[in-house]
Amino acid sequence: MDWDRLRIFHTVAASGSFTAAGVQLNCSQSAVSRQIRALEESLNVSLFTRHARGLVMTQEGQELYATARDVVHRIDDTERKLMESRERPSGLLRVTTMVTFGAVWLTPHLEQFILEYPEIDLKIILHDTDLDLSAGEADVAIRLHEPQQADLIQRPLATFHNHIYASPEYLDRKGTPVTTADLDAHDLITFGASSSPVIKNLNWLLAVGKESHKRKPRLEVNNLYGVLHAVEAGIGIAVLPDYLVHNRQKLVRVLPDVDGIPFNSYYCYPPELRGSRRVALFRDFMVRQIRAESNIL
Repeated sequence: MDWDRLRIFHTVAASGSFTAAGVQLNCSQSAVSRQIRALEESLNVSLFTRHARGLVMTQEGQELYATARDVVHRIDDTERKLMESRERPSGLLRVTTMVTFGAVWLTPHLEQFILEYPEIDLKIILHDTDLDLSAGEADVAIRLHEPQQADLIQRPLATFHNHIYASPEYLDRKGTPVTTADLDAHDLITFGASSSPVIKNLNWLLAVGKESHKRKPRLEVNNLYGVLHAVEAGIGIAVLPDYLVHNRQKLVRVLPDVDGIPFNSYYCYPPELRGSRRVALFRDFMVRQIRAESNIL
């Protein structure tokens, strides 16, 4: 079996289209299609069913993809071990986490890691949808919810907290709540429904201090950045993670003695990276950084 064609097949199967595979492989869509057709002819099987919406693997294609993925992972693992056998750790480490945590907290803290390990290159992938680490979409993930992939190695990082916040302008206009019952008279902003497994239990503002029915939100936004900016604009009161609010001068903690439902964070990576020095070094770095700022998280 031709390895180049198998490699192209693996890329097409993982990306779901000839066009996306061509971008990754730096070649044209037609060239990718020709290689897949040649592979199918050599094996005398159809590997994909072509639809207007894209490609769907046949049963034979799925079987070949399982083998190709295993080969690619073994080659990648061998490459990592060869690179990390040097005295100084080096190579690329791809880290994924949710957008707000990555943009607001993670990236500003990376300077020290980059200074300590100049030969390790970082690629930060911010996405509120969990990337598939087992499929090689990233090397490690920092999840702010319990990981859903049971096959991943999961290391607890920290417990994060959240509280109620509003802007000074809003409080000047509507008054400051003194008790949770006072929230009935305020405009509440909540985190709207999302198909992504992001932070859970952020909408406790609707029920705190209520024994029967819940309050209705004045505004729902299914993105934490959107909730944050709506609060800063003075639209209403919302629950926000403390890491997102730290050092933002436009926000005031409301009902400071009322604590939200905390949530845990996890450092995740696939079993084949168990011995990776880069993964271990970044994990230790994250633990040090979080412990140093545990009072603001």
